[in-house]
Amino acid sequence: MSFVRDFQGLSRTQRHAFVASFLGWTLDSLDFFLLIFCVKAIASDFGTKPSDVMSAVFLTQAFRPVGAVIFGMLADRYGRRPILIVNILSFSVIEAACAFAPSLSVLLVLRALFGIAMGGEWGVGAALAFETLPREGRGTFSGILQEGYAFGSILASTAYALLFAGVHWHGFALPGIGWRGLFLVGASPALLVLYVQTLVQESPVWLEGRKHRKVHKAGPQISGQLLNFLPTFLFLVLLMTAFMSFSHGTQDVYPTFLSVQMKLRPETVGLIGVLYGFGSIGGGIVFGALSEKWGRKRAIIAAALLSIPVIPLYAYGHSAWMLGAGAVLMQFMVQGAWGVVPAYLTELSPAPVRATAPGLAYQLGGLVTSWNGKAQALVAEHWGTYPPVLAITVVVVALTLALLASLGREAKGAEMHHT
Repeated sequence: MSFVRDFQGLSRTQRHAFVASFLGWTLDSLDFFLLIFCVKAIASDFGTKPSDVMSAVFLTQAFRPVGAVIFGMLADRYGRRPILIVNILSFSVIEAACAFAPSLSVLLVLRALFGIAMGGEWGVGAALAFETLPREGRGTFSGILQEGYAFGSILASTAYALLFAGVHWHGFALPGIGWRGLFLVGASPALLVLYVQTLVQESPVWLEGRKHRKVHKAGPQISGQLLNFLPTFLFLVLLMTAFMSFSHGTQDVYPTFLSVQMKLRPETVGLIGVLYGFGSIGGGIVFGALSEKWGRKRAIIAAALLSIPVIPLYAYGHSAWMLGAGAVLMQFMVQGAWGVVPAYLTELSPAPVRATAPGLAYQLGGLVTSWNGKAQALVAEHWGTYPPVLAITVVVVALTLALLASLGREAKGAEMHHT
């Protein structure tokens, strides 16, 4: 209800900026998760192991910092809106190209390029949103914005459940389109460009900053700000490393675990993905709103620590229902912590690099943990079982994230100045 009230209080310009940023991250996430759900099928098609296909996830994450730098710097120089358009077109075209990959090697190259495009969207979209939105309710909006990632996973889960193998129900038959067809579906975000082009306006903070820089030539002042920001930036990279390990460590191999070890059908795996996607959205909303009362740090710490008691259901459940319940609760906590991230990183970053620094810290964290999914798959294949790998990952990263968050600076309600 807090979100509904806050959203109704926005101007038309603010609503369009928020919706564009949310949808951009949602559709970027859709394209990422389509591959996650198709690991087993791709491995079978190319005659290789799931761990080999997980190299695509590694390459996507490894190249995301490149995109954060390229698109972030362009957005800081030329504006958030035009670069967001270019960014959306980029990852949509690359996703479509993946459908025609003739070999795993070609697919890996395309997923590296997709990583560059994916790496730019978050920082540019967050800067556009939070430089346009009011300070009040920023934590709630942060929770919703970050859960565009979860909503994208829901769309990917739904597409996988309904379209991958097809549906046969009471005489109704919908033929399957396989993993290549799903990648073509993943090109649909290109349509979002029409919305951004026609209804979204440029960030008022960026426009004011451009005017100020032209009049006052604030180069030395900006350089000083960035130098002072460096220790905070390095801390944010460490924090985002823990965050990335928390999300990817609980998500990336989970569908493979359900398919390979638990031998669940594609529609069941897809349904569980949809359910834990809704759990993620709930967690982001709840802890994002709580961060307005508790502060950003306390909300992150609480969500991280509450994930540990969920491990028995999440990793050791003996039925699809138990595993589904565990996955929902796990992602409620994981994405609850994540829901605070967009506001927290944006509040801590100075205006001249607000489209670059948060996104770069975010994606560098992803780079450090880019081997996570492949490493989990390799260890699980070596041990012959997935649950201990999932359980150990949750304990280690949850405790690490809580510790790092406790060492950070609180920045709830910081003003979004243009310099």
